[in-house]
Amino acid sequence: MNKQETELLRQELEMLMAERTRLLKVVGAAAVLVANTEAQSLPRGAVDAAEMLSETLNALPEETLKDALDSVQAELA
Repeated sequence: MNKQETELLRQELEMLMAERTRLLKVVGAAAVLVANTEAQSLPRGAVDAAEMLSETLNALPEETLKDALDSVQAELA
């Protein structure tokens, strides 16, 4: 691999790591929202969306969810 290819790979890796950081913040915020929402107080359409979000969050590996919550400085209850 030449110097230019190495530099392109480094830039791509940095971009991916920055994107991961942003996505972890989104996931963390979504997890906090779901954890603090009472289903009874939501309109039916919002309940369906919250259930879908909850199922998606629950499907994440535990370490990824922990990283996401850490990224928004949330604590697991």
